[in-house]
Amino acid sequence: MNTYKNDRHQAGMLFFATDLPNICSLTGLLCALLGIYYAILQNFQAAVIGMIWAVLFDWADGIIARNMKDRTDKQKEFGGQLDSLIDMVSFGICPAVFLLSYADFSPWFLPGAFVIVGAAAIRLSYFNVFGLIDGSTYRGLALDNNIIILAFIFLLEGVFDSGVFSGFIYALFLVMAAFNLAPIHTPKLAGKWFYILTAYTIGLTIVYGGIIWSRS
Repeated sequence: MNTYKNDRHQAGMLFFATDLPNICSLTGLLCALLGIYYAILQNFQAAVIGMIWAVLFDWADGIIARNMKDRTDKQKEFGGQLDSLIDMVSFGICPAVFLLSYADFSPWFLPGAFVIVGAAAIRLSYFNVFGLIDGSTYRGLALDNNIIILAFIFLLEGVFDSGVFSGFIYALFLVMAAFNLAPIHTPKLAGKWFYILTAYTIGLTIVYGGIIWSRS
């Protein structure tokens, strides 16, 4: 009976989905889904565009949340859970699919894909328990940095043979996964870095969009 009474006073799920920071998070999820979609279609430039925009929205939802003073504790708690689950898709599943698709789904790349997803799951679980070290420092490299690095490195894709470059991307993901879980201190980028990321995202969107246009 008590459970039923408590349930009657709980806000509905869609109430939390309409919270502005969560709308931003879900928009980032859509970008990650587009990244997965285009990676499967092997339109890798479009996939990178989706992935880097997912990073931008991931940063934006935190900024919006911190500047909203009237959010309840439940809204904050729900937003944290939603953000973590979306990060698993954006920075775990999406890059793993990207790697597999770039290698034409070779079984030799399955261990690398598992490392990407496994490292993301471990890191996100650890962060959910322990959080930041001192309010502005992470333990290990934050997962979104993997996409920021990949988006830049992938500009070299046309310079190398696809087989060589797929091996390079494989190794890059393994190195980044090691840094994600390493006991090193890395700064939480905020403030002016959001504007730098915005310019970086728009710039890469234009560059990769130009490559897509030239190949169409």
